Amino acid sequence: MNKDRVQGTIDQVVGSAKRKAGDLTGNTQLQVEGVAQQVKGNLESTWGKAKDAVREANEEAAPQPGPPV
Repeated sequence: MNKDRVQGTIDQVVGSAKRKAGDLTGNTQLQVEGVAQQVKGNLESTWGKAKDAVREANEEAAPQPGPPV
């Protein structure tokens, strides 16, 4: 897990809390901010997953040291 995935998860949680607080208080601006932050978190998390997949693919494709000849 990398920093993008961690930050994405944090933004998703904070965004969800903002949205719910906006729902409870009737504050439309807070609801919109919360949804926007959740979307940002989803994008960050997806970007982090893609970076992890590329890193793992590179590690698997790297030449492995074999037995001495």
